[in-house]
Amino acid sequence: MKKITNILAAAALTLTLAGCNDDIEMRRPPKFVLPELPDVGNIHTYKAPLYWSVYEYCYTKEQAGVSGADMDISAEEWDKIIDWVATDLKPHGYDMICTDGFIPMLAKDASGYMTHYGSMSLKDLVAKCKAKGLKVGVYDNPLWIHGPSETLIEGTDYTFGSLRYNGDPVVNPGASDMWFSWAVATHPGAREYIDGFFKHYHELGIDYIRMDFLSWYEDGKDRNMGEVGLGYGRDVYARALNYIAESANRYGVFTSLVMPHMYDDAVVEAKYGNMVRIVSDTAGGGWWHCSAQDRGKSYANWPNCMNMFDGFTYWSHIAGRDRVILDGDFIRLNTFSSDAEKEFVVSLQLMAGGPVTVSDQYHNIGDNLKFYTNDEMLALNADRFVGKPMTGRLDNAANQIWYGQMSDGSWVIGLFNRDDSSRSMGVTFADLGIAGTWNVRDLWKHTDEGSATAVSATVPAHGCKIVKLTK
Repeated sequence: MKKITNILAAAALTLTLAGCNDDIEMRRPPKFVLPELPDVGNIHTYKAPLYWSVYEYCYTKEQAGVSGADMDISAEEWDKIIDWVATDLKPHGYDMICTDGFIPMLAKDASGYMTHYGSMSLKDLVAKCKAKGLKVGVYDNPLWIHGPSETLIEGTDYTFGSLRYNGDPVVNPGASDMWFSWAVATHPGAREYIDGFFKHYHELGIDYIRMDFLSWYEDGKDRNMGEVGLGYGRDVYARALNYIAESANRYGVFTSLVMPHMYDDAVVEAKYGNMVRIVSDTAGGGWWHCSAQDRGKSYANWPNCMNMFDGFTYWSHIAGRDRVILDGDFIRLNTFSSDAEKEFVVSLQLMAGGPVTVSDQYHNIGDNLKFYTNDEMLALNADRFVGKPMTGRLDNAANQIWYGQMSDGSWVIGLFNRDDSSRSMGVTFADLGIAGTWNVRDLWKHTDEGSATAVSATVPAHGCKIVKLTK
């Protein structure tokens, strides 16, 4: 068998992407010299989470013109969601529900930290989920100030208001921050404020925080929106993430970093975050967000890639067992057009070691539940498996072959077809550094295919073939 049997022979391992010639080069973010920061130890001890998110509920409401206080989830609706997740998803390892933005995030007690997600008390939400064996994750940012300015930071004489911008050196003098009131990490009391944030959530029984808009804090810039804030600078940003990692580690809270620029090859995010978003927002979802949007392009700041596949490929070199987890954002299977696409998007997350974040709802999941609950595929997540593409280059079609080894010595290989028509694909095991003959099992068809030294298949358009090799 040839080294890469027909993998994309007609393309000579090079994708021809119309209109992308200027964007093929892998555009790595620039490098910076960082300040010396306290050691926080090894925080990379988690597997990628499996959970349900309110994202689609909120996103579709927003698209329909609902916003602010009009966007809410009643206690009765929460009960329906929790019952469904506990019944249909929890038996397969999905053990958490998570809030998102959109719905008002309110601080209603003397702590000054968030206590309510709309009309729902977080304390009550935790109790509801705990009764069903589920955890709660919260969308919030330890650099956002929710409470009154006069609120004292526990253990200090400083107030919440003293953390706000006060003539500090910033990237964009004269600009103003959009939407958020930020805590400047170099101000006295900031470290204690951040610690109080994680202590607050720990005491509520919450051990997952999804923190957003980090690029806006770092330099006040967004590639799609332009100048969006003051931008507190690289040193302040690095110090903020250092404090966050320190306190999150102290209280056993998993941190998910969202919208980071990933400058200097993500050196700060990869060190101080448990998980990091590597692609633009899911939004309308479907194949567009999974593979098609700006295919083959990469950019020097957030968002570095516009579709999941390119994001996982571009950043695959920083991930691995006991390293930062890559996050491809939420999945909305009801927005995909074929079963092949649904297998593709779930497989991509699991092959890359990322989370599977269900955002479909109980009333529109239909028969898509089976794609989320393939236990043979989910075994990769339980094992903390992290695969790699044959190449991390976006202009090389060999990136459509992924592989990696499980802790028991078995191997998993994925053939991903991003094209609009079926194609013959294959690879010899030797070309992946896998010696000898192995027993082959298809993890979607749940069938054994005998022993072999290679895998090959006609993969449908927007489809994949995932096999496990055992001795």
